[in-house]
Amino acid sequence: MVFKRVTDLLRRKEKPGSIGDFFFRGDDIASDSVTKFGKQGALLDIYVGTTDTLVHKWHHYLPLYERYFGRFRDRPGQPLRFLEIGVSQGGSLAMWRKYFGPEAIIFGIDINPDCAQFNGRAGQVRIGSQDDPVFLRHVVEEMGGVDLVLDDGSHVMPHIRASLLTLFPLLSMGGTYMIEDLHTAYWKSFGGGYSTRENFFDFIRTCVDDMHQWYHRAPVAHPELAMIVSGIHLHDSIVVLDKEQVYRPTHSQVGTEAKELAAR
Repeated sequence: MVFKRVTDLLRRKEKPGSIGDFFFRGDDIASDSVTKFGKQGALLDIYVGTTDTLVHKWHHYLPLYERYFGRFRDRPGQPLRFLEIGVSQGGSLAMWRKYFGPEAIIFGIDINPDCAQFNGRAGQVRIGSQDDPVFLRHVVEEMGGVDLVLDDGSHVMPHIRASLLTLFPLLSMGGTYMIEDLHTAYWKSFGGGYSTRENFFDFIRTCVDDMHQWYHRAPVAHPELAMIVSGIHLHDSIVVLDKEQVYRPTHSQVGTEAKELAAR
């Protein structure tokens, strides 16, 4: 469903600044990516070498995947548990299987029942809505937990928030949660809009406030996230959240006369 929506946008007679204006018209995707972002890891080779399935990615996502996902590769005795929201044509799951290897536990979810045909190929596919907490919890339970989530689903603002609020507390400590294609946060057709409260970046701003709860008196906006979101990273159309236990910050002094200074 998401792929069809993006494809329809690409086929329209576009006005300046629309998604079609950014479509790569060249032949050498690898050269374009390396020229802009430098030498990359295995994922770029996997992506450009895909011939048997359909995968659609913005080029600047590839080095970001390497940055945030690379540490989850090749973990002997500790297989990665990876959940992708949005299955589309099944190509992305196939790409992740090649990247993470045969031992990884890979699940994809999609609301489109046609995606069931991809179940058991590169990973397990379950049909349901990303804003259904009961469905999401059931999938994570079936996976035996989750270490890494990639939200490439509907890109609709309420759906993104609902998935995050359900799945992030279920993420393992040290896990990573990435949301992509957040240019939709500025599009009314996806429930967003420039400088609107519905824009997902406004939600992220409140998460930043919660991270700094120690230094202001405003109430915590998202108690289910406040003590486990240890880092927030923003990139073009991508937000990455780190999960670690958060502690009340402390500071100290060491060295000459440190005890006397601390006592003052």
